[in-house]
Amino acid sequence: MFLVYVFLLQMCFLPHIGFSSHCTVETSTKTFQKCMNLPTQQASIAWTFYPHNSTLELVFFGTFISPSGWVGWGINPTSSEMTGTRALIAFSDPTSGQIVLLPYILDPNVKLQKSPLLSRPLDIHLISSTAAIYGGKRATIHNGAPIQIYAKFKLESNKTKIHLVWNRGLYVQGYSPTIHPTTSTDLSSIATLDVLSGSSARQHTDLTMLRVIHGTLNAISWGILLPMGAITARYFRHIQSLGPAWFYAHAGIQLFAFILGTVGFAIGIHLGQLSPGVEYSLHRKLGVAVFCLGALQTLALLFRPNARNKFRKYWKSYHHFVGYSCVVLGFVNVFQGFEVMGASRSYAKLSYCLGLSTLIGVSIALEVNSWVMFCRKSKEEKMRREGLIGTSDKGNNGIHT
Repeated sequence: MFLVYVFLLQMCFLPHIGFSSHCTVETSTKTFQKCMNLPTQQASIAWTFYPHNSTLELVFFGTFISPSGWVGWGINPTSSEMTGTRALIAFSDPTSGQIVLLPYILDPNVKLQKSPLLSRPLDIHLISSTAAIYGGKRATIHNGAPIQIYAKFKLESNKTKIHLVWNRGLYVQGYSPTIHPTTSTDLSSIATLDVLSGSSARQHTDLTMLRVIHGTLNAISWGILLPMGAITARYFRHIQSLGPAWFYAHAGIQLFAFILGTVGFAIGIHLGQLSPGVEYSLHRKLGVAVFCLGALQTLALLFRPNARNKFRKYWKSYHHFVGYSCVVLGFVNVFQGFEVMGASRSYAKLSYCLGLSTLIGVSIALEVNSWVMFCRKSKEEKMRREGLIGTSDKGNNGIHT
């Protein structure tokens, strides 16, 4: 059942951040030679490259995420990052309501939000550009409205690789597009493409799979297995018929969870190294805190005092505090991870919530049972002290309650 849950959770991650199903070389006015799905936002491109004069015709297929939003794409002449991109951005003209396509240069001040993004001529050889919404002149911008942004420009001689950047945002203030969402998929909307061969860099595909593995391992380890280990220790240690089996189960589950979590944590560190400029401060700090607490819990097993040792009560207090802190922070960071991945309304989150709800339901049932047993034993002890029942009646205590 555990392996089935792992498989289902991983499959739920994939559709959300995967590629769109197909691309097309056809538009209503033109047929292109090649097409390619882009790794984020279900976007795609089609293009024709003319090697004899280094001219590139390219159309970008994207979608709006807000009636007042914007969609854009561009080329970075020097590197695969947003800063320095020469972009074409489409949105609704605040005066006429018609689609307008304007050129922008994304300098560092824009990335740092020190100044609004203002339209200005591009310093690349742009020959022509247009934008159109599906549905003709009567089509309107709405959430999910598809748009085509076409451009024709001349590349440098003997240069066939371009750094493509694309994105979309929720609002436009006047003629200044505001910042786009900052989920991991939105920040990864970059690809390097060879327009002659049609090949693209695999980095973003690899990053997508690493994010899926990172999210799956951490959700299962810190968000499912660790609480299961805590439940095992809290509710099964008092069952005398189990003997020391509860301890071995508790230690085994926690150790397995920590190993999985360590792998997930290492992948997260590696993802940070592969994504310069992409930083999720809260998610990272919570991740480091959870990992450190998990490591302290694992090390505590090596320094566990004997039951008769006078320091045992202090060790238990430490063990409980660190353990429950790790569980709570693990829950918080798993949900923070869903936000980072832009999966706050995904089936992956739903699957995790179902698993977590099951754990909570089991915990509540076991907690109620523990209190019932505690109250029953307390009542029996009181009656025994008052002489209402004898020690020989222990096996028949149900008759006297």
